[in-house]
Amino acid sequence: MSAIADGGARELDLAIGGMTCASCAARVEKRLNRMEGVTAEVNFATEKARVTAPAGVSADDLIAQVEATGYTAALPTAPADEADAPDGADDPELAELRRRLVVSVLLAAPVVVLAMVPALQFEHWQWLSLTMSAPVVVWGAAPFHRAAWTNLRHGAATMDTLISLGVIAAFGWSLYALFLGEAGDPGMTMSFDLTPSRGSGQHEIYLEVASAVTVFLLAGRYFEARAKRRSGAALRALLELGAKDVAVLREGGEVRVPVDQLAVGDRFVVRPGEKVATDGEVEEGTSAIDASLLTGEPVPVEVGPGDAVTGATVNAGGRLVVRATRVGADTQLAQMARLVESAQMGKAPVQRLADRVSAVFVPVVIALAAGTLGFWLGHGEPAAGAFTAAVSVLIIACPCALGLATPTALLVGTGRGAQLGILIKGPEILESTREVDTVVLDKTGTVTTGAMALVGVHVAGARGRDGEAEVLRLVGALEDASEHPIARAIADAARDRVGPLFPVESFSNREGLGVEGVVDGHAVVVGRPALLDDWSLSLPADLDDARSAAEAQGRTAIAAAWDGEARAVLVVADSPKPTSAEAIAGLSALGLRPVLLTGDNQRAARAVAAQVGIDEVVAEVLPQDKVAAVARLQDRGAVVAMVGDGVNDAAALAQADLGLAMGTGTDAAIEASDLTLVRGDLRAAVDAIRLSRRTLRTIKGNLFWAFAYNVAALPLAAAGLLNPLIAGAAMAFSSVFVVSNSLRLRRFQPLHGPPDPESS
Repeated sequence: MSAIADGGARELDLAIGGMTCASCAARVEKRLNRMEGVTAEVNFATEKARVTAPAGVSADDLIAQVEATGYTAALPTAPADEADAPDGADDPELAELRRRLVVSVLLAAPVVVLAMVPALQFEHWQWLSLTMSAPVVVWGAAPFHRAAWTNLRHGAATMDTLISLGVIAAFGWSLYALFLGEAGDPGMTMSFDLTPSRGSGQHEIYLEVASAVTVFLLAGRYFEARAKRRSGAALRALLELGAKDVAVLREGGEVRVPVDQLAVGDRFVVRPGEKVATDGEVEEGTSAIDASLLTGEPVPVEVGPGDAVTGATVNAGGRLVVRATRVGADTQLAQMARLVESAQMGKAPVQRLADRVSAVFVPVVIALAAGTLGFWLGHGEPAAGAFTAAVSVLIIACPCALGLATPTALLVGTGRGAQLGILIKGPEILESTREVDTVVLDKTGTVTTGAMALVGVHVAGARGRDGEAEVLRLVGALEDASEHPIARAIADAARDRVGPLFPVESFSNREGLGVEGVVDGHAVVVGRPALLDDWSLSLPADLDDARSAAEAQGRTAIAAAWDGEARAVLVVADSPKPTSAEAIAGLSALGLRPVLLTGDNQRAARAVAAQVGIDEVVAEVLPQDKVAAVARLQDRGAVVAMVGDGVNDAAALAQADLGLAMGTGTDAAIEASDLTLVRGDLRAAVDAIRLSRRTLRTIKGNLFWAFAYNVAALPLAAAGLLNPLIAGAAMAFSSVFVVSNSLRLRRFQPLHGPPDPESS
């Protein structure tokens, strides 16, 4: 995407390849910002750079700067092309990582078992270990080696540098011990020796250390890459909502053409049940337009000649002839896609703690290992002993536990969440849950059911339940012949309460007003009061009061008359879910301020807010206004969580610091969110935030203890009091601790519902 900014500057996006951690994104960003007049923001999560450059700087110039930093850059694929890609198409990078991980696990497992169980160490077992570990160290760890080499050529060091050095050091020392030391002798066995003595590692091999580190770090890299691959799915889900072809009126007939061949001014036909191909204006026909896929609002909008319609909405009624007013990138659907993309790109990259400290930790460890080697050589220590101490420093510092800290906690936490109907997309999601102080809730489908339902029947006079049953039998039968959502709600309620419905004769649909027909010998009229006016009928005072009270609450009132007399008012509304009030109370208990955000009118929004316990309401907002509403809260210093389910919520979900989508909503909203609540129960949002915060605390605890083991053991290793085997054992113990700490998340219990027996 590119746009012309003020002063002739251009704004464009670049797809960046080869980044392995947040520090890589920082390096690319720093390099681009050094160019005169260029402002760049690089997002590691989406692997994109948004650049504002003067007219004299071309895309090729920007790409050359990125490539000079050691990464790849290209103009991104057009969203339309991405939408055409098969949904199940595998990412080559992801497939390659998975292949490396599977092969490495199969080869490394026997190596680790042989090294740790002396009883299994048969004669020449060490050579079998070398045969199996070599492919893991050379081929399996190749991504880390390549990244370390790229960083080295550009004078930088990241966690990849330390991983590569640790793996190579452990493997290199093992080769030395096998070919030049005593480790290659027939009958050699390894055992744990806790006695500290310098140089004791000359006859030991550490192939299991090199293999295990590679497997653990590959696993972490694979799961991270799998989460990042979904970053473009929101745009695809939005674009796939549109129609694929359209019936255009040309030379007196209809010609079906692909929708991308439509031009402004073309007249096209939209039959009942079809999607509107593009934004336009109705020229012929009347109908009800179902915009729920796009707006989330359940009530179709009546349209006629002169009314505007939006692409991707559904014609729920009669035949329409529409003149196209906007096509392609100018349509509202395309604009919403750009809103989602812009909101995603605007998110600052969340840097993991391990990446942030690596800039200091990695050079310090390398310097300490080199200093250890030089110190012991300078003090007359044999080369083997000095090298043993230096290798111990690298191995004990090798970040095996660091690599496990995030993936294991994330896997256990997300697995537990999946059991509870909570889907967490990745580690970068968890950072914001701790700081969130405001939760913005979409009304329709989130706080409310999202479907119209009959909530009241008011009968003229005082005929009680018998009168209500008669109303439902006659009105329900007539509405059953209509496809309008309000009619369906009344018919379904009538069938549930009074049983089978009468057949209808002489049915007539009055567009935008209501329906007429003969039911059981009665001439029945149902619809807006204006329809009754056409029959010279008026509502008695009690029914008119009921209508006014319903409309004051933002509900829809339907008048019914038969045999020349107004008989009843039926009230239809989108009601709050039974669990919404409890959920709002739970969110408030977490310290969150609830805000109701909706495209519905003020009266309906206030009525729903009062029922569920929300004080702050923002109503009558367009999709782009929802993004602006979230941004305004953020500008005031709020850290915002957004809960929604409609396509019109997708951009706001992406803009929010934390996006939660109801699993009963649209794919676009789910893909743009950070957390998905599968059950569609708002109470799950409370458990989602609790689980996210618990998982984040576990990750931070894992990182602390991983560093604590390394930092505490580094002085022992540098002093030559920790041979590489013990260093490897200590590293393994730190990994066991991290995994055990992560497994505690399996015991997480929701606040609502019975405990899960599988969690114990």
